[in-house]
Amino acid sequence: MAARRSSPRPTLEAVAAVAGVSRATVSRVINGVPTVDPAIVEVVEKAIDETGYVPNLAARTLVTRRTGSVALVVSEPTERPHTSAFLERLFTDPYIGRVTAGAQQVLRPRDIHLAILPADPPAHDQVVRYVRQGHVDGVLLITSSSGDPLPARFAALSVPVVLSTHLDGADESAGVSWVDLDQAAGGRLAAEHLVAHGRTRLATVAGPSDVPFARARLEGFLDAVRVAGLPEPFVVEGDFTRAGGEAAARDLLAARPDVDGVFGASDLMADGASTVLQEAGRRVPEDVAVVGFDDSTVAHQAHPPLTTVRQPVEEMAAEMARLLLAAIDAPETEPRSVLFDPTLVVRGSA
Repeated sequence: MAARRSSPRPTLEAVAAVAGVSRATVSRVINGVPTVDPAIVEVVEKAIDETGYVPNLAARTLVTRRTGSVALVVSEPTERPHTSAFLERLFTDPYIGRVTAGAQQVLRPRDIHLAILPADPPAHDQVVRYVRQGHVDGVLLITSSSGDPLPARFAALSVPVVLSTHLDGADESAGVSWVDLDQAAGGRLAAEHLVAHGRTRLATVAGPSDVPFARARLEGFLDAVRVAGLPEPFVVEGDFTRAGGEAAARDLLAARPDVDGVFGASDLMADGASTVLQEAGRRVPEDVAVVGFDDSTVAHQAHPPLTTVRQPVEEMAAEMARLLLAAIDAPETEPRSVLFDPTLVVRGSA
């Protein structure tokens, strides 16, 4: 029996013939050259679909020095006690999904893929090695500690990096851009709302004290309470998880059983605290008002739904992606910082 001869793979020339353009134009479209007329891009892409042409990605990378991918690195800067494992927290935290969705809004139209890389301390070297080997064109870095070594390590590789937060000067020294929320203003919004609704015995489930944005939320909250002339709130530290909020609420009830207003520095912690308060017989919001932070899906699903400080995570992530693409396209671009404003979303818990 004669061997079946395979059909030759479609070539650039075949695509050019179908599209009615030159081989060079097809090459420019495939390599994402932004100056090509959108109408021509559409014709060429249709011809690619018709012919079944598959670009040689290795050759394309050699020509463009681009991989067509960026990394979303979620960093755990240090080992610290937690109520759950890093990967469990990573994939159950609604914040990560919102960041991914926001970044994709900007990256997909550019046909750029997003690789999610968890980076707890044992994986730091592995993630840095992956980036150094040229698998991605840039890094969106979610981190929470000024002591995180990754911003400086990535910057030393001359890889474009954009941070998800302002790290008290660590980002400027590393020469990277950042996008953040006015975290202190968010804490003030929570306190002002509780005070305006007559709550006078306040407490907060704060985030870890070594996390800059957690400190800023706490400081904003405390400042507003002091301005109102109320007694100093009781502060108990959590770890941004629901379980952490539950544990903190038990400590809170033991120390301040008469509390009538609680600010949780994340929706997950606020929801956990609300659950424990209600299990202890305290009605929310009649006996205790609860305010969260983030305006995540958790706030909508809570019982009652959480009043919360909204940070526009999707919009912030989209801005991170825009800054990163600008740095990839023009490596000489100076680092930039963008600060978003929080808003209060009032629901049933306060």
